[in-house]
Amino acid sequence: MSKKLKDKIALITGGTEGIGLATAKVFVKEGAYVFITGRRQKELDEAVKAIGSNVSGVQGDVAKLADLDRLYETVAKAKGQLDIVFANAGVGEFIPIDAVTEEHFDKLFNVNVRGTLFTVQKALPLLKDGGSIILNGSVASVKGTAAFGVYAASKAALRSFVRTWTTDLKDRRIRSNVVSPGPINTPLANRQSPDVIARIVSTIPMGRMGKPDEVAKAALFLASDDSSFVTGIELFVDGGRAQI
Repeated sequence: MSKKLKDKIALITGGTEGIGLATAKVFVKEGAYVFITGRRQKELDEAVKAIGSNVSGVQGDVAKLADLDRLYETVAKAKGQLDIVFANAGVGEFIPIDAVTEEHFDKLFNVNVRGTLFTVQKALPLLKDGGSIILNGSVASVKGTAAFGVYAASKAALRSFVRTWTTDLKDRRIRSNVVSPGPINTPLANRQSPDVIARIVSTIPMGRMGKPDEVAKAALFLASDDSSFVTGIELFVDGGRAQI
C-alpha cells in the first residue's frame, strides 16, 4: 500500500509530547521525514528516540524569532525544502477575567499567535508550492469555557489566520487549515485534577476524552493529498463538544 506522505518533508513545532509527538509518529509511519521542535533538549531527545527514524529534533522556542531562524537554517541545510508545516506548539492556562495579568496575556499570545504567525511566515521560502499548512486550534475558540478567555481568543486568531492565508497563498497552491481538538488525553490534560477531568468529560457528547492519535490522523488527512480540495477549514476533532 502506498504511503500517504511518501518522500514528504514535514515540520511539527511542539513535537515532544501529546498531539505533536503522536502526529510525528503517524507522519513518519506514512513515509515523511519529520523535523520536530521543543524548548527542552532532554524531552526533545526522548521524543526523537520514541519516533525512531526519519526524524530530527531542533531545540527552540517559537516565541523567539532567532530560534525560528535557526530552525529554518537547519531545515534548509539538511533537506532544502518543506512540504508540510504543522504549527502545533501552544500553551494554555486558566485565569478568570478579573485576574488576567499582562504576563498571562503576553505569554499566551506570544506563543500561540505570534509564534504561529512567524513559524509559518519564516517557513514560506522553504515551503513547496502545493504544500500544506496546518495550525493546531481548539474547541475553546468557539466555546465559552470559564476562565479560559485569553487562550480561547488566541486560538480564534489562528482560525482567522487560515482564512487570510488561503487567499494570500492561493497562487502558490498552498493550503492552510486548522485542526481543532476537543479535550484530549495528553500530559497537559493529565495535570488537571480528577474532578476537573470529570467535569470536562461531561461536556463531550461522546462521553470520553480524545486520544492524541485521533488528532494525528486528522492532521494526516490535512497534510496529505486526500485533502487536495480542502483549504481554509477548521476540522474539529472533539467528540462533538463544539457541535451541539
